[in-house]
Amino acid sequence: MQRIHQHNLINKSEWDIIIIGGGATGLGTALDSASRGLKTLLIEQADFAKGTSSRSTKLVHGGVRYLAQGDIALVKHALKERGLMQKNAAHLVHKEEFLIPCYDWFSVAKYLIGLKLYDWLAGRFSFGTSKYFSKSETLHIMPGVKETGLKGSIRYFDGRFDDARLAINIAQTAQEQGATLINYMKVTDLIKEGDQIKGVTTVDTITNEIFTVYGKVVINATGVFVDEILQMSNSKAKKTVRPSQGVHIVLKKEFLNSDAALMIPQTSDGRVLFAVQWHNHLLVGTTDTPLNEHSLEPRALKEETDFILNNAASYFKTKPTESDILSVFSGLRPLAAPTDGNANSTKEISRDHKLMVSAKGLITITGGKWTTYRRMAEETVDLAIKEAKLPFTACKTEQLPIHGCENAIDSKYLNIYGSDRDHIETLISQNPALAQQLHPVFPYTHAEVVWSVRNEMAETVEDILSRRLRVLIIDAKAAIAMSATVAAIMAKEINADKQWEEEQVKSFVKLAEGYTYKIKNKKEEPALAE
Repeated sequence: MQRIHQHNLINKSEWDIIIIGGGATGLGTALDSASRGLKTLLIEQADFAKGTSSRSTKLVHGGVRYLAQGDIALVKHALKERGLMQKNAAHLVHKEEFLIPCYDWFSVAKYLIGLKLYDWLAGRFSFGTSKYFSKSETLHIMPGVKETGLKGSIRYFDGRFDDARLAINIAQTAQEQGATLINYMKVTDLIKEGDQIKGVTTVDTITNEIFTVYGKVVINATGVFVDEILQMSNSKAKKTVRPSQGVHIVLKKEFLNSDAALMIPQTSDGRVLFAVQWHNHLLVGTTDTPLNEHSLEPRALKEETDFILNNAASYFKTKPTESDILSVFSGLRPLAAPTDGNANSTKEISRDHKLMVSAKGLITITGGKWTTYRRMAEETVDLAIKEAKLPFTACKTEQLPIHGCENAIDSKYLNIYGSDRDHIETLISQNPALAQQLHPVFPYTHAEVVWSVRNEMAETVEDILSRRLRVLIIDAKAAIAMSATVAAIMAKEINADKQWEEEQVKSFVKLAEGYTYKIKNKKEEPALAE
């Protein structure tokens, strides 16, 4: 019924702003636009946060490595946005303690001085004060870190969050502000009148219905897919972005046996690596591998997982092996396409965003990171208002709470839903059978599946197990084991038949097998899914 309602809304007369792309940037832009009173439509070709926005390192941070590169302004802006995210999405964004283990005294001095500057730049948005810990203090906090040669560690604070759940909550907030958002709606062409972009042609990939939608300005927020939209406007347009792949592996939390996160400051190729406690597991990443192609389902290369395992082994007391990997997932960052001969360098490319008017009535926003999504959206809507000559209203999102925002008074798992926790508990009280767990090892219940179908625009088993619940990301085999139960619950909710159930399970299992680590992977295998 919700999809039919969305179809009715999409056929409105001209929209003020049409946004293509339902990742962090597009969703943030929809929220900003709608909260200013603009008639806002967002369309996403798959599910919200299907791509890179659900495959981050789960950090809300100013960017310690950008500080090392001297990008003070970017760090300062990001630290402010980190503070706003924690305030406006208190149920999902939490302060996290990080340790940088040091194996020489020069590193102790270097990181302590640098992180004191990091603290100072945060100002009133500070999450806590950096501090030196002795070897014994370090091992007490993080018993799993390598002891040999350890001089101590530097403790600092940043943020940790659930990226896909925040994306869904931002989508809900945008709806509450009056925006219309619809997933599984793919743009097939741009509508042009002369040199002016006037709207989009779309197809609903679930129902195959075609829509022609008009808007005063179109915003291209499609991440690594931005060039496909730009080429609809100009078939001769040069590529503006090149994907860089970031891979993460997931291990049992016992490898570090700590509530704190680990920051590896110097990997074998000069980057940083994080090991973050997340959903009762240990997430380790990320890599930075330039690719020539992009996909909705990129696949890790063996050289990338080897890189993570080898660098983790230099800092973990117990060395993780391939057989310890519970899940492996990849995201693609849209980096500026190289213009010189050094096509494989990604270390020095700025992660800051790029905003441009690509054609009359078409704005492109790309780059950036989750932490600065709100600021990027503000700049994008400001430009859209100017480009389309819409009435100006100031941005409201600095003080706008995200759907579900509340500070939990206990540590129950359902607190990840924030204020929606009460509604899920009501579902269970009305039908106690919904309290059943989907898997004996995980806390997820039947009620959460029902809730996500009714209230969070979940359309497929993948939507549930990958982005509403995060099982696929943390334990691919467990996700496969849950898939038939999830399909049956969903089928009952949407009145789908047994064939739909079977097709959903088959499709999900094929997808999930790409997240299970296979030791037989070869370096030369393609990075992309079929």
